[in-house]
Amino acid sequence: MKNVQKGFTLIELMIVIAIIGILAAVAIPSYQNYVAKAAYTEVTNAMTPYKLAVEAAWSDAGYPTSLTGADAGASGIPSAIAANPTGALSAVTASAGVITATPNAYKGIAAATTCTLSPTINNTAQRLDWLFSGPCLTAGYVHN
Repeated sequence: MKNVQKGFTLIELMIVIAIIGILAAVAIPSYQNYVAKAAYTEVTNAMTPYKLAVEAAWSDAGYPTSLTGADAGASGIPSAIAANPTGALSAVTASAGVITATPNAYKGIAAATTCTLSPTINNTAQRLDWLFSGPCLTAGYVHN
């Protein structure tokens, strides 16, 4: 009678463990990056009311060639948020239409990863064109 092999050899088990290790080495950093990007949406979403208010103030002023006076707390633009201790968002402010948001160190986001949203006046189309800049753009949290 011939013995039939049952189970796995040590080599087969070592190969499976190596494959799982390689998959984990790739998946864990990708997941951490995904979590940081998802948490950063709190920062960019906090900029939206300021963006809408700057556009409304510019429109209400008759489409001037300058955004002077489009500051936080003026012309219907929300007041600045400062030193928020919870969540991803620390601060948001607007000055001459330029909106700057600062994050807290939170879920993989560095506190130095500030985000600036700058308007450019397009008088031909009577609209403001917006561009992100700063460390948030280079970190890949936002795209233009």
